[in-house]
Amino acid sequence: METRKAVDGDPTFGDTWVYESLVGGIPGLDLSTRQAIGIQFLLFETLVVGLTVGYGLPSAALLAGTVAVAVAAAGSVAMLYIGAATRELAFPDAHRRLLFGAGVETLFGVLGFAAAVTYLLTATGPTPFETLVGGRPPALVTFVTLLILWDLCYRIGTSWWTALVSLWRSLRYRAAPGAARRCRRIDAANVGFAFLELALLPFVLGWPLLVWALMGHVAAVTAVSTAAMLLLRTES
Repeated sequence: METRKAVDGDPTFGDTWVYESLVGGIPGLDLSTRQAIGIQFLLFETLVVGLTVGYGLPSAALLAGTVAVAVAAAGSVAMLYIGAATRELAFPDAHRRLLFGAGVETLFGVLGFAAAVTYLLTATGPTPFETLVGGRPPALVTFVTLLILWDLCYRIGTSWWTALVSLWRSLRYRAAPGAARRCRRIDAANVGFAFLELALLPFVLGWPLLVWALMGHVAAVTAVSTAAMLLLRTES
């Protein structure tokens, strides 16, 4: 199996991540990948800076917000690359339907977001959020923080689902040498994004559960994606 091109270069619904469908479905907008990610970063970073200045929040809040926005933007880069590269693979349609159409990455994102919010609401003592903002946060700060947190959780869920589908792909299909190289680049990109998430680690060091959750996620994605690369069989 080699590679294939999407019809007219325009993937249809069900062949894209939810994130791609939202960006591509905004009426009157025809954004390139660089423009979409740039707008995403600038919008959230402007909110982070504006709220930090407006409410006089500590510099640690600005740094944490900026890192979180940057990691989410990097996740968008990884998602768009993985999506475009996957659509060029000449695997059966079942592979693309499973990766894009099942919606499992959104489910994983929701579960991760719910777990994070539950921890923030029930943890004893000052939460990481309260520590960063220096006390009880204003409502608008909380709203924007939850938006950024969801952005991160959705991309982390996508990373998890990509790793699992890659392992399924390697166990089920054989690939031509060129397609095999593309598959391994996809898996490597997924691992790379997982390691970028470790930039969030300094902001949760005082909370062992969050530290272990983050490191466990990175280790698991790395292990599954590496297994997918090693188990990928090529056509003779």
